[in-house]
Amino acid sequence: MQDEEQVPIRVTIKAQRKILDRISLNDIRAVADLQQAVSLKTDPVMVPITVSCGRISADNIEVSPQNMSLHLEDKDTQEFVVNVNTNNTKPDRGYEIGALISNPEKIKITGPVSLINKIDKVNASIDVDGAMEDVTQETDVKIIDKNGEEFTDTDMGYLNVSKVYVTAKLWKVQSNVRISAEYSGTPAAGYQVESIMTTPNVISIAGSEDALASLKEQNNTIWLPGSVADISDRNSDFEEKINISDYLPDGLKLTSDSSEDVFVRVNILPEGSNVCEVPTKNIIVNDSPEGMQVSFDTAKIEIRVKKTSDDLADLTEGDIKASIDLKGMSEGSYEVPVSIEIPKGYELVDEVTTGVEISKISTADESN
Repeated sequence: MQDEEQVPIRVTIKAQRKILDRISLNDIRAVADLQQAVSLKTDPVMVPITVSCGRISADNIEVSPQNMSLHLEDKDTQEFVVNVNTNNTKPDRGYEIGALISNPEKIKITGPVSLINKIDKVNASIDVDGAMEDVTQETDVKIIDKNGEEFTDTDMGYLNVSKVYVTAKLWKVQSNVRISAEYSGTPAAGYQVESIMTTPNVISIAGSEDALASLKEQNNTIWLPGSVADISDRNSDFEEKINISDYLPDGLKLTSDSSEDVFVRVNILPEGSNVCEVPTKNIIVNDSPEGMQVSFDTAKIEIRVKKTSDDLADLTEGDIKASIDLKGMSEGSYEVPVSIEIPKGYELVDEVTTGVEISKISTADESN
């Protein structure tokens, strides 16, 4: 390898002006022949430089410095896996990268031991910008050292590295894929499962042609097994976070902008209970601060009601009156209790709260 302190070679040619005017850089040939070195046991090894230029006599050519400084190293060959990336390019809307494949998947690199030992990763990039079908490209690899830096052109010049063929397989995107969950086990005595739901309840996925066809046969639904939510002997709501990718069939994947987190919630109530949803717009606000406006964090609140007799019908939102009291409160965000009035024969399973935001009423003058 060339000594890093080696200065550039300067060549001086003596000749008539008309001859010099016809000489270009391509006419000058500089050779450092290792066989001409005085000794190969020194470090660095000094190799004489000889320069020729067409019919110009060697006596009329001067070179400085007269020797090239080289470090001799053992040669080594190692095998490396090729990592493929798209270098931040993306296919057309409605498509995702299903697989990135290098051919060959691993390559042998030969070069000085010091450089071979510095190699951390071998990367190959493929451009998929706006693509709507599979893409295959021949490309040079980029070598990354153990400090995360890319090998320089000089370093690459000492290595024997082959090109690779890279393929990006594109999968179509399917949106509005539903998630359906089951539970396992039995709740505690006197309790029942009211409902089971997931958040989110629909996702977007990408898949191969065969996988999407199979998904369509399943009504575009991902089914979560009962093992994700074991409610054995539970007497209150239960929630479990899962990685949805663990439950996707082969050939399917989440879209790149989707979270892998899915929450599975099982609502558990005393037997004879039901859940009513009341719009927050129906909640009566008492003692609202003067000059202030009140907004709710959610569009609906859940109210859990238990019947004292099996002969009673389930309550609906029209049977329930809800109110909040904001006396003494000022501008800000609060979690406040909700007062609930229900008909005789029913009782609340648990207390109800709601989030509110109290803010000043803006006027046209303030806006201007």
